[in-house]
Amino acid sequence: MGFDSFLGNTKALESVREMLSSGRVPGSLMFTGPDGVGKKTLALMLAKALNCERQAGDFCGECAACRKAEEMLSATREDLARRRESKDAQRRVEGLVYFDLQLIEPITRYILIEQIRQLRSAAYTRPFELRRRVFVIDDAQAIHWQAIDLLLKVLEEPPETTTLILVCSNAYELRPTIRSRCRRLAFQPVDDSLVSSLLAKESRVPAAQRDLVVRIAAGSIARARSFDAEEFTRRRRPWLDFLDAIASGTRDDRAVNWKGLFDSTKALAEDRERFEDTLQMGYALLRDLLQVSVAGPNAKVANIDLASPLKIWSDQIGVKRIEKLKEGLDRAYRLQSRNVNQQLGLDVTALDLFDSSFTELPRD
Repeated sequence: MGFDSFLGNTKALESVREMLSSGRVPGSLMFTGPDGVGKKTLALMLAKALNCERQAGDFCGECAACRKAEEMLSATREDLARRRESKDAQRRVEGLVYFDLQLIEPITRYILIEQIRQLRSAAYTRPFELRRRVFVIDDAQAIHWQAIDLLLKVLEEPPETTTLILVCSNAYELRPTIRSRCRRLAFQPVDDSLVSSLLAKESRVPAAQRDLVVRIAAGSIARARSFDAEEFTRRRRPWLDFLDAIASGTRDDRAVNWKGLFDSTKALAEDRERFEDTLQMGYALLRDLLQVSVAGPNAKVANIDLASPLKIWSDQIGVKRIEKLKEGLDRAYRLQSRNVNQQLGLDVTALDLFDSSFTELPRD
């Protein structure tokens, strides 16, 4: 137990330990970096270390304060799950009560105004059961724009007995006024060798699949641990059909497999709730194609089980069309929150490769 159990991102961990040993933990912190690399985990560890009764500059996980902190986190997660299931918008934020250690996450697509209002109210009261109040705001970029000013007021006048930790993948999605009031710790992807060793130790993935999982995880321990090979293969299949249909058309416009193309875009847009994840899978394949185009068959690719198809597609589609496809995915990513027909966006992206008349999309 304690910080020794934290994996990767040694610089961020060292910064946290230095703050604790010096007794100078800022009232406002921001942990930024890719998803799944330990930002929230370290934030919650810091929260426990700030309250642990036995360890100075660390946490034991066994004292009354550490056990109470874990109870509060469990209650927080249960409350968030219950509120997300509610169909009634009013009940989602009804009766919000924050513990001394509180994890704040989006209830809908956003962290709502009432959540930040409750944070502001609780932040200025003394802790009830722990030595220090700690609010961990995960996915801080999802704070509703109407709640930003409320949070800013807390950051401008931080309470003496409260620490706020904002966790986000990209700090620049937050206002400069928010960023300027937080000490920022940058997190990096975890080294592949560490991820591989962890998977081997936990026996989560068959040895034959381990290299693929490590590459697909791209430095994310959370992604590696949750990897489902069968589900991954199923969800990747439409992308392979999509690329195959495009490659056939680049040889001869008359040879385009239009049915296969539109069937694949329909399958890719089927799960609207996971469309962003679907796009990320497409980005990974395009990166692999570019890698193969530049470095040849020895390129380090994520989809290592597709070495032969990647080489064929890379040769047939070409760098310019790959870049054009990437622009189309960028556009689809920006438009996904605007109730735009997702399949139509992918259809137009593909058609744009064959006929310049198919270039108009809703403007951003």
